[in-house]
Amino acid sequence: MTNDAHYMQIALRLARRGLGRSWPNPAVGCVIVQTGSDPARVIGRGWTQPGGRPHAEAVALAQARERYGEDGLSGATAYVSLEPCSHHGRTPPCADALIDARINRVVVGCTDPDARVSGDGIARLRSAGLKVTTNLLQGEAEQMNAGFIKRETAGRPLVTLKIATTADGRIATRNGASQWITGPAARERVHLMRAQHDAIMVGINTVIHDDPQLTCRLDGLEDRSPVRVVLDSSLRISAEARLVRTAGAVPTWVVTRDDGDSAAVARLQDAGVEVLHVAAGAAGHVDAGLALAELAARGITRVLVEGGAILNAALVRAGLVDRIAWFRAPSLLGGDGKPAFGDLGIEKIEDMLTFAPLSREIIGNDTLDIYRLLP
Repeated sequence: MTNDAHYMQIALRLARRGLGRSWPNPAVGCVIVQTGSDPARVIGRGWTQPGGRPHAEAVALAQARERYGEDGLSGATAYVSLEPCSHHGRTPPCADALIDARINRVVVGCTDPDARVSGDGIARLRSAGLKVTTNLLQGEAEQMNAGFIKRETAGRPLVTLKIATTADGRIATRNGASQWITGPAARERVHLMRAQHDAIMVGINTVIHDDPQLTCRLDGLEDRSPVRVVLDSSLRISAEARLVRTAGAVPTWVVTRDDGDSAAVARLQDAGVEVLHVAAGAAGHVDAGLALAELAARGITRVLVEGGAILNAALVRAGLVDRIAWFRAPSLLGGDGKPAFGDLGIEKIEDMLTFAPLSREIIGNDTLDIYRLLP
């Protein structure tokens, strides 16, 4: 008997390879198994390619045809982490491709929330006579594409705060020194997280104080750096900032108010920076919600925030944080160190924001806890 859960787990692992590279499309994995053989044999594997195409199903079908010919697909089962698309976009519908390949059965992890697809891909497969099993490992499949689902249902990307603190929650000494609180293994883990996100966001104060690169610098993954996004209400970013000087090599977007100085905008554009304009929010600062909506409109599904206490607090206060990736070092800085969050305006214990733990990982001497916001 075919182990459906086993093959769906493989599809989910394949989908993970596309995180950070498949946007504006979801990261999908597909495994094609010839169940008519004894034992069952995997004949094709695929995941969504950079830029969102070709889709996972197309890659897996092409691999199976190359290895076993057209007849090798007949009667096979396809395991797909997300419902196959049913609309004509930049590529033909994957549902049609599976039908044309004479696949016998399709097992789906979760439904596609895209209004052009939602349920229609499954219906098309069934109307063509294919057997369809839905919602296998649904929770894991939805977590894999939490960013895509958030963009389709809420109009903004999934937002994860990355924080590195001492055990008492401090991100820097009282005079601002912060390099390095966590160890080298934890810092490498951060670079891997960058590679798995579409964009990385900071505020202008982080750029001014730290002059960061915000790239992935792991061996073999240097081409996986995400889009770098700076919230800069008054266009204070310097032409000498490393983000500006390297904008020609790594996509760099600066989000500013819609009344931003035209000369400063032109200077940044000449350096290769893309300038996005949104309305101002409180105190004349860029409205973070509108900034995230603008990123979503450009296809971004997953944003990793590596800002300071001010940006962290602003996003939390606005209800725009979905997850926290909290690195903790076994060290103390005390009450005069700089905290991870600015003021949240919470006066009652019952008003505290609460998160649920998703995972814990020991990395060298440090600890990484992943939390998700509870509704």
